Parts: sequence; structure tokens; C-alpha cells
Amino acid sequence: MPAAHRVVVAVFPDVDLLDVTGPAEVFALANRVTATTRYEMRLAAPDAGPVRTSAGVRLVPDATFDGIGRRVDTLLVPGAVEMTGDGPVARTDADVVEWVRRTARHASRVASVCVGAHVLAAAGLLDGRTATTHWSTAAQLAVEHPEVTVDPDPIFVRTDRGRLWTGAGISACLDLALALVAEDLGEQTALAVARELVLYLKRQGGQSQFSVPLSRPAATRRDIDELRAWIADHLDEDLSARVLAARMRLSERHFARVFAQETGTSPAAYVEAARIEEARRLLESTDRTLGGIAASAGLGSAETLHRAFRRRLATTPAAYRRRFRTRTG
Repeated sequence: MPAAHRVVVAVFPDVDLLDVTGPAEVFALANRVTATTRYEMRLAAPDAGPVRTSAGVRLVPDATFDGIGRRVDTLLVPGAVEMTGDGPVARTDADVVEWVRRTARHASRVASVCVGAHVLAAAGLLDGRTATTHWSTAAQLAVEHPEVTVDPDPIFVRTDRGRLWTGAGISACLDLALALVAEDLGEQTALAVARELVLYLKRQGGQSQFSVPLSRPAATRRDIDELRAWIADHLDEDLSARVLAARMRLSERHFARVFAQETGTSPAAYVEAARIEEARRLLESTDRTLGGIAASAGLGSAETLHRAFRRRLATTPAAYRRRFRTRTG
């Protein structure tokens, strides 16, 4: 078996805790769902001893910057902020910046989490590239590093032929890590991890979204929640009220009433919303034709896809793809 993919995370005083633990949990779950050690996590700090995070929780690094070694498959760089009267200000430490600059030279992939983009920019890694960061410090990044094209909108930006990634803030660290897992192990593994995290469907880099199941509260009936999960896995099949009612062993009329009570919408509207969400995901993450996407999402034809997007999203599939396709700038 090949050596595990080694993820080295820079940790330093006042680092944002979720920036470290969020991706770590994603990689740990990837190991679990694949039943093998695909990822090996290592925390590297400027000095030995516990590191106090912004949340007050202390992390115990595996090694110092000087002792972590040269084997780095993915270098993950979180950030730290200082709260001022004008709002949060991203902090950079000269020693951390210099270590990141040196380590990035032999790392296979480099990714920043949240305001960690400021560290990458200070290290010169983002010059001439498009990058994102937490929206609250995007203006600071643009002013301090005019050589970087700052886009505060996407959840993450992938550039340098996939070698360099920058992620937005807070929970977007999960989306970034899921995207890295998808690149390494495939979309199905990433989706399996997302389900373990109860994110259900990972958000793509181009935009923020709530997946259809999470836009509704959990049903009081477990069988309805199970049906919703089953619908998501069978979008390209017949999901008429008749078929769904038969699966629930209910009359069509009674099923429609129960489903509406539990979800706040009709079975047909729910199924269409789930299919449009799948079409959005495919438009964001693939180059498949509109006809192929429509078929996979259960919408039948490109014409039906077009009508659904016009009605639900007030745009066309082509325009949506141009706006939200994962950035590679």
C-alpha cells in the first residue's frame, strides 16, 4: 500500500481552532469511509509545547517547524485575526510566513483556510493569482497585496493547476477540505464524508448554498427522513407521487398529506428542488453537457432543465455555470 497522503497543518498562537480541527475531521472521516489510512495529519508549530488557539483550546503539535521534515503532500495554512474597533484584522507572523514560503517549495499542494490567505500572500505565493479569504478581511488582503486578485465571493478558489487553493471563512474550511478529498479520492468519497458530517451535500467552490434536505427541519417521522435520503440517491428514476406512496405503503392521497405535513412542501415540489440542486452541483463541478446533466438529475432533457432553472432560479443553466463554476484563476 502506498504511503498515506501527509497533511501538515501550521499552528501558531491564536490560530482559529476550526481552521485546524474542521479539515482534520474531514480527512479523518475520509480514512473511515475508505477503511484505510489515506491521510496522515501532522501539526507543526514554531516551538515545542501546546499552542493556545483563538478559542482558548490548546493544541499539541507533532513537531516544530524545523523538525517536521520535507515530506509534505498538502500544506494547510490556517489564520488568526485580531479584533479591533474597525472589525477583524488578519494577523501574520514573520516566522510563520518564512516557514510557509520555504515549505511550499517542496509541498505537492498548498491550501489556506480562512484568513490563512494573508499568510500565503505575505509569502509571495499568491502573486498574480486569484484568491479568496473570509469576506471580513478581503478588503485588507486587496489593499496590502495589490498583486493578488481578491475575490471575496467564492467558498474556495483553485489555481496553479490545482496546486494552490485558498478557502473562505469559518465553516467553509469543511468545503475546502471536502474538495481536496474529492480531488484525491473522487466525488463519491467526498460525498460519503459530507454525509458523515451531516452536511449531506458539499458546497462547491463557486457559491454558497444550503442543500435541499438541510433547508427543511428534520421530520418527526423517521420514515419520511429515510425517504428523503432515498430520493437523493435515486434522482434519475421515477419519483412520482404514485411511486413514492407505494414505497411508503400508503395511499397516494394519504402520502401527499403526510409528506406535506412533515416537509412543508408537496412531493413533486420537493423532488424538483432536489433535482435542481443536483443539476447545480454538476454545472458547478463538471463540464458535462446540459442534456447529460438533465438526465443524471432526473430532469429528462436540456429543455426541461432550462425551464426549471428559469422558474426556480430566474437564470439559465449556461449562465449559472458561468457564474458558479469552480474558479481556476
